[in-house]
Formats: sequence, structure tokens, C-alpha cells
Amino acid sequence: MKVLVPVKRVVDYNVKVRVKSDGSGVDIANVKMSMNPFDEIAVEEAVRLKEKGVVTEVIAVSCGVAQCQETLRTAMAIGADRGILVETTEELQPLAVAKLLKALVDKEQPGLIILGKQAIDDDANQTGQMLAALADLPQATFASKLEVAGDKVSVTREVDGGLETLQLTTPAVVTTDLRLNEPRYVTLPNIMKAKKKPLDTVKAEDLGVDVAPRLKTLKVTEPPKRGAGIKVPDVATLVDKLKNEAKVI
Repeated sequence: MKVLVPVKRVVDYNVKVRVKSDGSGVDIANVKMSMNPFDEIAVEEAVRLKEKGVVTEVIAVSCGVAQCQETLRTAMAIGADRGILVETTEELQPLAVAKLLKALVDKEQPGLIILGKQAIDDDANQTGQMLAALADLPQATFASKLEVAGDKVSVTREVDGGLETLQLTTPAVVTTDLRLNEPRYVTLPNIMKAKKKPLDTVKAEDLGVDVAPRLKTLKVTEPPKRGAGIKVPDVATLVDKLKNEAKVI
């Protein structure tokens, strides 16, 4: 079985995000970028399936600017066999990414597509579901456990009432949650090996996909600064402030 793992280049989760002075977006100039943590979990899971002998090839895919090659090299250092970069300078929104991935799914014919449930920059949580709809594939989202046996995929997912187990027939789309696994530490020898693994670059237009944005960002602002806390003498004062000042009860 072949597994396709989309990975996204985002601002590193340890970096404090800064908004541009004109409010048009997030400032990424001279900012450390890394792989989206949920996608890192997806790569780790695909590599573990390969190590169990269930999967024969793991293909990492990224869509975006040329610097996304670094993200793909990280995925290959974790254990992906090869990478594909869909290069474009357009601002990619979930629907555009889903269409690009659909084109690659048609070309590569993977048995399983594993991707992070959401990216930590836009928190959209849409790409996996849109891809499943476009490709007409069964899907399981927020996977906390994944088992593959033949052409059947068993996915345990966390829901409000506890755990839900779904069984899918491959090919299928699975999106990963945080508790699925803990990604391995990438060693220097594996980073060096990743440099020799094949990485193909294709243009978005070569796949025949229109990636023009459908949504327009009007303004980006930082959340308001949190005010200092106060002490109250008794419960009655607390309730009064919650009711009349904070207006939360």
C-alpha cells in the first residue's frame, strides 16, 4: 500500500506570532518556520505503518513556495521515501489545497491519505474533509488510534461522549489528532539521508487546478491585552462583578 502524507509549512509553534503593521496578515519575515505539528504526527504514523510492513511507500506532499522543500526534507528525515512539492506563490486556501491533493491522488493512486486534522496557522480543519469529498473517498477525522489490516482501516476517534471506532475500506482519508502518537526525534544521519531522497517539483497550473483565493482577509488584529486581576472581599461582590461588569452571568 502507498500512503500520501500532505505536510504544511507554518510558523514554528514556539514563535510568538506578530501581526503586520497594516493589519493585512501575519509577519513571517525572518521568522522560524517548521512543519505543522499535526502533519508531523501524520508522517510518523505513516512511517510506523511502513515499519510494520503494512505500507510499501510513504510520499510526503507540500503545496506552496519553494521553501516548502525544507518541510519535505524534514518529512523524509522522519522516514518518508520521497517528496512532491506543488509550487505556487498564490495564497493557498483549504479548497485550493484539497483540489491540488485530489490531482495528486488521481496520479499516485495511494491506498491511504493521512494528514493533520488542522494547521496551527489558520486552524481551518477543512482540507481533509474537502479532499475526501472531492475524491469521493471514505474519511475518518481526529484519529487517536489507527490500525490497517488488508484493505480495511480501523480508526478510533475521540468524541464528546468518549471513543468512537470507524472501519473504512481503502482508499481512504484519515486526519490525525494529537494523541495518535509522539513523533520521533530526527537524527543527523537521517537528515543527511533525506538530502539524497527524490523530491519532485510540479507547478499548480500543470495539475490543471485553479488555486485563486475564494476568501478575502479583511483585517488581522492581535487579541486585546489581558487586564490585571483583582481581589474581591466576598462571594456577593464576585457575583455582582460577574453579572454587571463582565456580564458573563
